[in-house]
Amino acid sequence: MRTIHVIGIGAGDPDQLTFQAVKAMRSTDVFFILDKGEAKADLTGLRRDMLDTHLADRAYRVVEARDPERDRSAGGAAYSPAVGDWRSARADIYERLIADELGEDETGAFLVWGDPALYDSTLAVLEEVRERSTVAFDHDVVPGISSVSTLVARHRTGLNRVGRPVQITTGRRLAEEGLPDGVDDVVVMLDAHQRFRAFAGQDVDIYWGAYIGTPDEILVSGPLAEAAPRIERLREQARERKGWIMDTYLLRRSPGER
Repeated sequence: MRTIHVIGIGAGDPDQLTFQAVKAMRSTDVFFILDKGEAKADLTGLRRDMLDTHLADRAYRVVEARDPERDRSAGGAAYSPAVGDWRSARADIYERLIADELGEDETGAFLVWGDPALYDSTLAVLEEVRERSTVAFDHDVVPGISSVSTLVARHRTGLNRVGRPVQITTGRRLAEEGLPDGVDDVVVMLDAHQRFRAFAGQDVDIYWGAYIGTPDEILVSGPLAEAAPRIERLREQARERKGWIMDTYLLRRSPGER
């Protein structure tokens, strides 16, 4: 039976690899890496650096495939179908990689940024492949240190306050729903449009980070009204310099603003 490890590798810092992750990597014969194009080549480079560091004494193979493009213009009711189409296109690639590149008694692995259970499609895509019943495999999941955990650690703050809930959402949902009632600490991921700007007139602090856990890491914190212009400027400069950006932030509302 083919085996697949889905390995969380942290937010980018090689030191965030857990012993469990390294152990799973060292039991892997084939690593599957989806290439996201020249602009994000350094993401592939970081994965290869981790392999070079921890598997220097053993043989393994790396198989790369081009990640399918997603329709990022789709919004509203079209958003979920567009994501579904993109995941199915990924499933086609995963299915081919597992069937053609992995022997029946071998172990393959996908190295997933952060934690595979938090806003990542790998588990859902593998489940779609399993449901097709064209190639048999077993799989397990190694949790990783998420960008959320790394963000609050870098800012030396907690994720929530005493006895209070915390919500993790996306930029799109934040724009549609605003800050939720009864929740004063909101983590926002996948925000390409800086939706935090809508709350600059409220008593809200922001803890923001881009390229968290990598040498390019950028951190900003403070009252949102003061920090927002600086974040926008740094974000634009970083995107122009690198061609892409991944950022996460925590919005912390004063209880009196509810």
